[in-house]
Amino acid sequence: MLQITAIREHKDAFAKALKKRNIDALPLLEQAILIDEQRRAAQAKLDETLAQSNKLSKEIGEFFKSGNAAAANALKEETAGLKETARVYQDQLNTAAEELQQVLFAIPNVPQDSVPEGKLDTDNEIVMEHGAIPTLYDGAQPHWDLAKQYDIIDFELGNKITGAGFPVYKNKGARLQRALINYFLDKNTAAGYIEMQVPHLVNEASGYGTGQLPDKEGQMYHVGIDDLYLIPTAEVPITNLYRNDLLETKDFPIKLTGYTPCFRREAGSYGAHVRGLNRLHQFDKVEILRIEHPDHSDAALDEMVAHVRTILEELELPYRILRLCGGDLGFTSSLTYDFEVYSTAQEKWLEVSSVSNFKTFQANRLKLRYRNGDNGTELAHTLNGSALALPRILAGILENYQTASGINIPKVLVPYCGFDTID
Repeated sequence: MLQITAIREHKDAFAKALKKRNIDALPLLEQAILIDEQRRAAQAKLDETLAQSNKLSKEIGEFFKSGNAAAANALKEETAGLKETARVYQDQLNTAAEELQQVLFAIPNVPQDSVPEGKLDTDNEIVMEHGAIPTLYDGAQPHWDLAKQYDIIDFELGNKITGAGFPVYKNKGARLQRALINYFLDKNTAAGYIEMQVPHLVNEASGYGTGQLPDKEGQMYHVGIDDLYLIPTAEVPITNLYRNDLLETKDFPIKLTGYTPCFRREAGSYGAHVRGLNRLHQFDKVEILRIEHPDHSDAALDEMVAHVRTILEELELPYRILRLCGGDLGFTSSLTYDFEVYSTAQEKWLEVSSVSNFKTFQANRLKLRYRNGDNGTELAHTLNGSALALPRILAGILENYQTASGINIPKVLVPYCGFDTID
């Protein structure tokens, strides 16, 4: 969420920057400023009324002490009127504050200067490509056929017990899933990230804290009777560990990682691009997150990107990195790098990670601040990235490592799996 003080000072600059998202944000920015003026006016009137009421209360006390009860009672009638006036101003203040909050919730984050122009994912900028695309044998298959042939993932059984988008992993498929989770966590903790195990359901305040609400409310599973949400990513509960916290500069950097299942309602569409593991309602993911001093968040983003690169290179999967254009940038992000793995059998790139810097956008919602010496308190910066999302990594392994006689396992995973082939 953008700060209203910053909007007042940089309205035109924000409006220009937000055009990269292909939206005209100026009306919302101006609406926020207008409501904030109403809020500040109500606050000023309330403060003035309360000050007058306090002044009269002291005078009433003095009159009673001096025995002038008549004068004291006359002033008490006046203070009663001031209390009613104060109540009216308080209601106006509360209404304006709520309206301002809702407008601010509707304004996305401001893209950084390095975010390229563009409307669609085809406009994203390719930063680099790494690794040779393997040449497969004649008759190579997509992962959904391999999963059935080797009895490692059962999509029909998942559909039976829940519905489409909820696969059942079996035999070596289940063991490979567990191996990937452990490998990712070990890589992250070795890089200094502290592992966390967190709840898989969050309350509404947590959803608002990281920006999933209200922006993605219809895309999250909602447990209505308890008013809780199934998490779409570990980013939500882990970042909210620091909601309403006041940090010291010595606390930086805060580096966290965690594995969770993820739940997303928006997966339901049709076509080959969503077959098999390409898009699911429930999937596993390991996340990395950082809370940083504002001076260091750009460097932290580069470090996170470099870290994800090392994992993909150890898995020996061909990948590329994209800098997302304004039209493809997430609501809360100021800059995002996507990682995509090439699926040789499908002849397409599959997104496996997004690494983003949110600057102060989440921290303002979370009220996550740090003490900045004599300058009071300031908002921290938050970042997060997938390290990594499992479904498309697994799809990439199955398809790129397949042979006519079975599926080889990446060397780095063999100690975690306990086997080197699926046959």
